[in-house]
Amino acid sequence: MVPAQQTTPASHPTLLFPPPAPSQLGSSGSQLWQGPCSPCLCLSREQWHRRSQCPYVTRIYSIGRSVEGRHLYVLEFSDYPGIHEPLEPEFKYVGNMHGNEVLGRELLLQLSEFLCEEYRRGNERITRLIHDTRIHIMPSMNPDGYEVAAKQGPDSNGYLTGRNNANGVDLNRNFPDLNTLMYYSREISGPNHHIPLPDNWKSQVEPETLAVIQWISSYNFVLSANLHGGAVVANYPYDKSQDQRFRSHRRTVNTPTPDDKLFQKLAKTYSYAHSWMHRGWNCGDYFADGITNGASWYSLSKGMQDFNYLYTNCFEITLELSCNKFPPEEDLERQWMANREALVAFIEEVHQGIKGMVSDENNNGIAGAVISVQGISHDITSGDMGDYFRLLLPGTYTVTASAEGYQPLTVTTTVGPAAPSLVHFQLKQEVVRKPAERKASGTRMNNKALQKKVVPRATRRGTQR
Repeated sequence: MVPAQQTTPASHPTLLFPPPAPSQLGSSGSQLWQGPCSPCLCLSREQWHRRSQCPYVTRIYSIGRSVEGRHLYVLEFSDYPGIHEPLEPEFKYVGNMHGNEVLGRELLLQLSEFLCEEYRRGNERITRLIHDTRIHIMPSMNPDGYEVAAKQGPDSNGYLTGRNNANGVDLNRNFPDLNTLMYYSREISGPNHHIPLPDNWKSQVEPETLAVIQWISSYNFVLSANLHGGAVVANYPYDKSQDQRFRSHRRTVNTPTPDDKLFQKLAKTYSYAHSWMHRGWNCGDYFADGITNGASWYSLSKGMQDFNYLYTNCFEITLELSCNKFPPEEDLERQWMANREALVAFIEEVHQGIKGMVSDENNNGIAGAVISVQGISHDITSGDMGDYFRLLLPGTYTVTASAEGYQPLTVTTTVGPAAPSLVHFQLKQEVVRKPAERKASGTRMNNKALQKKVVPRATRRGTQR
């Protein structure tokens, strides 16, 4: 596709390290645990190694720093790195949110190597995926916690050692609580998407959380997964039930989103592509089909996956990938083979539903246009260039595009099981009608008193979150 826009948010510094010598690099993610450099410096070298092998389809950037000043690195795969191409969806993987849950980190490093190597070999499936998708991979959201866990290693690692960040905060309990606002908004027929943040939210979140919120506000992510450990199951929203406690006891209540069937399908895509997740019995627990609604398992407040769904256009699930939070090195190859197909298949799920451009009569893209699907009370919005992506299951839908200052447009479209349907919307500006002048009666009045100045309402483009 033709490149259209360079993405250079202020929170994205340029590349930071020179490529290390090959002798400094391990051949796999597992070697990062035992190399001569610190684990986080090794991580940056491993990512640089991927970029040096595939320089034309990769980019490394940092979205910010941790409490102790470590960079939060992201490796991007795209045929035009650093550029958003119209109608090409953005996807992300986030690992190691809990510093002691390390398998996700290692799998994402290995996935990066796999994508690079298969692209160089001319693998048609991987080439098509990189050319048609902008993929962002963050191996570690909590590098400070990982440093603590890695110093102990897999043999002596405590169950909670390194879980939190350097301030002792669980990052998956640190996002603004939009669920409570959403439940209240639902009762008063308020907004069902892009729930506004509380006024004082920045003072309540950690540096890592703040960096992620700014990141997901800068990119129009469509689909995502965050990788955890301690169980084997694909967990989907909502994580927080409307009534978290009942008679002072934890209460588990299935709490579906308006896109519940779609989320179940996304979760099953991963679990059935995984070697054993779909079997249900893992780590002493049973989950039918290897999936679960988050609140049905246990209610969790201020989590990242619910925040993605309620604040952005992104549909995110949580992947619990291993009973052992810090598996030994000899188990990594087995875990990689169990997850490899699932990791790729889940990225491919971003290409479903409908997508298109929302433009005005002069073919200028309209940012922030609202895309509503009849029967699903969760809307999404168009990006900065006017392109939108709405994940949907196969079926026939009535879809409306609306934007302030424009007349809404409604169409009916059918979604198939394969590629997304292309549905464009060209909106007409609202006509501001001049009210009819009233005839003067009795005493003749000054013309200025009879005239009412009509000022057309200015067209306001929405802000991309």
